[in-house]
Amino acid sequence: MSEIIISLTVSSQILRHSDMHITVQWHHLVILSMLIAIVGLVGNSIVLWLLGFCIPRNPFSVYILNLAGADALFLCCSFLHSVHELYYFSMDKVVKYLRHMFYTMGLSLLASISTERCLAVLFPIWYRCHRPKHTSAAVCTVLWALTSLFWAIVYVLCFYRLADDFCDGLFVIQVVWFFLLAFVLCVSSLTLLLRVQCSSQRRQPPRLYLLVLLTVLVFLLFALPLGMEHIIWSLGLGFTPSWLNQLLTCVNSSANPFIYFFLGSRRHRRKKEPLRVVLQRALGDEQEVGGETRDTPHTNSPETSS
Repeated sequence: MSEIIISLTVSSQILRHSDMHITVQWHHLVILSMLIAIVGLVGNSIVLWLLGFCIPRNPFSVYILNLAGADALFLCCSFLHSVHELYYFSMDKVVKYLRHMFYTMGLSLLASISTERCLAVLFPIWYRCHRPKHTSAAVCTVLWALTSLFWAIVYVLCFYRLADDFCDGLFVIQVVWFFLLAFVLCVSSLTLLLRVQCSSQRRQPPRLYLLVLLTVLVFLLFALPLGMEHIIWSLGLGFTPSWLNQLLTCVNSSANPFIYFFLGSRRHRRKKEPLRVVLQRALGDEQEVGGETRDTPHTNSPETSS
């Protein structure tokens, strides 16, 4: 009998030690997520400032401006969600819905960016001569409107339990939307990758194509699992959302500004260049940057914001 009591005591101590270890790991993930969100907010704020006030806009930079806004808002919500995990506050449900909305917006923008670059590669003459001038601004406006309207309906009807039956239909729309965007993103990116691979045998591929491919690759590796996880959890399969995937999604939204500045920098030069010049070069602006012509002037035409 005493041996049984001793074994039970040892087992309970092991379980408590295991729970404490898991709690410590979760606590570290939450704090690390907050730190990454702060770094990402700084980076995306710099991109927003430069594209909004310092750099003339072109069709591609309009997309990047909106993507930086979606990433910054997602990181804000992620930071608030992390604060909620450490210090409870009552607005966490609203924050969760907003996180999903900005996550969907980021995915939609990436799919649009990749698709437009793919069209520019497959139909270069049409893209240069017949593409409507304000296509980028119009697409971003429609995406913001549809995404905001959809998630507002989901929040009002499902969070307040006003129409549970209707929520099932909204969930189906959400799943179809997610997989459709993921499919478009993968197909267009693969097409662009093959194009870059073919062109790289003759000359160095344009920075703009590398920027799109790197941004999409980082999203697929770090952010796509969160969307899959949310769908599985919403199906009621007994799956608990992982803080690791939420952390990785913060890494994705924070990494984009570093990708822009890395590709736009000239690492063989000792002289430091302004961030405006570096970002302008990364986005393939056809105007002269720092006294030099652009690498790919044919891929972008000036476009003012709407």
